[in-house]
Amino acid sequence: MFNIIGLLVVGLIIGAIARLIKPGRQALGIVGTLLLGVAGALIGGLVASFLGTGEIFELNIIGFIVAVIAAFLLIGVAEATVGKNKGAVRR
Repeated sequence: MFNIIGLLVVGLIIGAIARLIKPGRQALGIVGTLLLGVAGALIGGLVASFLGTGEIFELNIIGFIVAVIAAFLLIGVAEATVGKNKGAVRR
């Protein structure tokens, strides 16, 4: 139970940091930020685990940095996907 709550809190923080780093305005709400932040946190945890710096749910600096980068990239992918869908509707 605490792992899930911790993952959600860390995911929201990571998503918010990634949105602050990304230039321009993003069309994501808090739920989108949370989901992309959690995905980034999981990716960061997996990479840190593969590098041997800790377990997937441990909070360490390598995992945190990779998580923010992953969330940053995921926000870009989400924006590109939403942008393509909006362009198709307007035609």
